Amino acid sequence: MAISSIGIGSGLKLDELLEDLRKAENVSLTAIQNRQIENVSRISAYGKLKASITALQSAGRTLNDPSLYGAVKVKAAGDGISVTGNNKATPGQYSIVVEQLASKHSLSTGKLSDRTTPLGVDGKVTITLQNGTAHTLDLTGKDTSLQGVMQAINADPKLGVTATIINNGDPDRPYQLVLTASETGEQASIQSISVDENANLDGLLSFTAATESSPAQGMKQLSEAVNAKATINGIDIISQSNTLKDTVEGLEITLNKASSDAISLDVTRDDSIPSKAISDFVGAYNALNSTIRSLTSYDVENKKGSALTGDSMPRRIQSSLRSTLNIPTTEGNLRSLASMGITADPKTGDLVVDDKKLATALKDNMADVQRLFVGEDALGNRINKAADEYVKKGGFIDNATDGADKIGKTLEKQALATVERIDNKIEAYRKQFIQLDRMVNQMKGTSDYLTQQLSMLGNMNSNK
Repeated sequence: MAISSIGIGSGLKLDELLEDLRKAENVSLTAIQNRQIENVSRISAYGKLKASITALQSAGRTLNDPSLYGAVKVKAAGDGISVTGNNKATPGQYSIVVEQLASKHSLSTGKLSDRTTPLGVDGKVTITLQNGTAHTLDLTGKDTSLQGVMQAINADPKLGVTATIINNGDPDRPYQLVLTASETGEQASIQSISVDENANLDGLLSFTAATESSPAQGMKQLSEAVNAKATINGIDIISQSNTLKDTVEGLEITLNKASSDAISLDVTRDDSIPSKAISDFVGAYNALNSTIRSLTSYDVENKKGSALTGDSMPRRIQSSLRSTLNIPTTEGNLRSLASMGITADPKTGDLVVDDKKLATALKDNMADVQRLFVGEDALGNRINKAADEYVKKGGFIDNATDGADKIGKTLEKQALATVERIDNKIEAYRKQFIQLDRMVNQMKGTSDYLTQQLSMLGNMNSNK
């Protein structure tokens, strides 16, 4: 509330006195506001702490993935194939020749002049594939035009085919329905199509695949379904698909282009993948340590603490996570983190990595490294579990944040009440000072009048 100018009539510095009284009263408000600032800083600090722990938890989960250890690099000479590999692949060299790519079976109806005119009423279309699977599309009460049949076929993936309408450019009969098998290979090809209860559709869609004794009947065959053919190190390979998933263990080979030229494929172990995962974990662990130091430090010179100085939670976090690092095993040549080149700095608690020692461990003792990081009682899962107690919904940090939020709401109420109390008190002082100003001004006027009258009496007496 603004302070109006008072004391002019009396000559007293009442406005300065009122301001001094407000400053004195504001001491209690400032204390509450400082506590509010500290509480907001604490809530923000809990958020930073949670983010750092979550990053470490993610790094721990990554370490617990067995596919990291023994991962491979693959390099194919040429664009005839694409290859990916996992840790089940055996390093080595392969010579691959792609003789033939797998293709899809495709059929076409005869030509029609219109795509929206119904072709009879109702009907049931049964499509049987070469692998023996059969599925029926019920068109009862549905659109039987070329457009409607196309949409109905595409809406039912169980049929094993997709449909499209081609405009062939014929001015009189431009529309043809083309059916294409959903998958490549001979077993996914269309063996037969029959239509019951609709002669018009049956005449358009019926199909019977060719046999040794009879040619194909019904719809026209546009492309034949064939299997992929290749050789790997001289061994003949036949596949329904152009992607060979189980041919070489640990490798997924996609055939892109047929050629008589052999493609060289090199498969080598890639220790950089587990090395990076370990490096990321160490970085996340040290980042958490740094965050904790920053949030709990104390400035001795200025006698000022940080957001979580004196809070026991950061120390509990450090203690529980440090204990997860102590994971000695009874198997193998490497039985601890230190034996593979990861140690803790005694001054800071940060992890330090001996890159050469780690590289040697990954090269010569990959199974031991995996044993230390992967498994229910291994480091990766232990970190995940320890971190989860703090960052999960309803965990320690959520509970601490909720508590701080409640304190913040209480402080806000206290601040509002204190502001109201101070304003009311200062207003009461102001009214009193206005009355005092008027009274003193009146007394001054009376004094001036009496002084004047006495002076006049004195002059009168001196003139006699």
